[in-house]
Amino acid sequence: MSKAPSNIDRISDPSGGANQTRVRAYNERLVLSLVRRHGHLPKSDIARRSGLSAQTVSVIMRSLEADGLLLRREPVRGKVGQPSIPMALNPEGAYSFGMKIGRRSAEMVLINFLGNRIASIRKTYPYPLPHDLLAFAIDAIKELSAKIDKKDLPKIAGIGIGIPFQLWMWAEKVGAPHGSMDLWQGFDISKELEEKTGLHSFTQNDATAACGAELTFGRGAEFADFVYFFIGTFAGGGIVLNHSIYSGRTGNAGALGSLPIKEHGSTGQLLDHASIYDLEKMLIKEGKDPAILRDTLSDWSELGDTLPQWIECASDYIAMAIVASSSVIDFEAAIIDGAIPRNILEILIQKTIAKTDKLDLQGIILPTILPGTVGNGARALGAATLPLFNRYLLDQNVLFKAMG
Repeated sequence: MSKAPSNIDRISDPSGGANQTRVRAYNERLVLSLVRRHGHLPKSDIARRSGLSAQTVSVIMRSLEADGLLLRREPVRGKVGQPSIPMALNPEGAYSFGMKIGRRSAEMVLINFLGNRIASIRKTYPYPLPHDLLAFAIDAIKELSAKIDKKDLPKIAGIGIGIPFQLWMWAEKVGAPHGSMDLWQGFDISKELEEKTGLHSFTQNDATAACGAELTFGRGAEFADFVYFFIGTFAGGGIVLNHSIYSGRTGNAGALGSLPIKEHGSTGQLLDHASIYDLEKMLIKEGKDPAILRDTLSDWSELGDTLPQWIECASDYIAMAIVASSSVIDFEAAIIDGAIPRNILEILIQKTIAKTDKLDLQGIILPTILPGTVGNGARALGAATLPLFNRYLLDQNVLFKAMG
């Protein structure tokens, strides 16, 4: 087991002091959130949408521009009066790290203030161990920090971590030696990273983080409410209500992988039949190498007859999960994404749509079933947004709320 370095240079000083890294006041966050939502806005539109006075907006915008968070766009000239000057987020105004910790791989991504990916580093493994992943995170942060100018390092808002809850409970399913993953019990990787790097750290369930990425960068503007399925090593999901993530009492709402499914007279879970892990088991049983499944850019067509068999089974159970979810909340859409090639995702979705139509839908209005737009990187990207929202923006709900 690799050991995390005991002494490393901190990326930033958590005591702060730099104006661009301080936690923004509510009205400043509101202005930034509205500009982020609409791409660019002039002062008059911000005042109208926010309910703030034109004078207040002017003061805020000057402050945000001075801090390097807003940029002036080309003036827009009307027929009368002074031209309006749209303001947009400065891509180099802030940065953030996002780390996805999965059962088979980890990824660290660096994004800018617009959520654009600057660079990423990925690591695969047979099963996750905490100290290995801590060392990976520290090394990855150092390497990715070199991708931006040294003077911009204080603009890094922090690191978000998307991680399955209770990882030690998955030891048997991922084939880890008995007791090896018990190391996760009592291990707080968020706290460890804060101490080692000086970056503020935020944690969220990995599938919820993926759902957050779809909400913020994907189809979030299209639907007020949707149920989200992410097909990874194990299936998971999330719930969006009123344009905002609903994480529930313990942060585990939308744990769709654990949804009970009736099978051959006994009760299983969705993750037992709609996960890449199930496809992996099928390949191993047939004497095939499942390593290809860890590369979403690979051509899975070489998997032969095993792939359509898995799609048939997975679509059966995803269809049942969509109908079951819709009986609880009247979702507008069911969005399916995952760590699988896009052409395979499209086939899976078309099969799922066909099978939902054959289920008993009495009393249920079926949601629109669509593919997600973010893809495999959704978990890391969603995690990376956590520090930006914490420091600069308001809850996603404000980004989509009609104002004024």
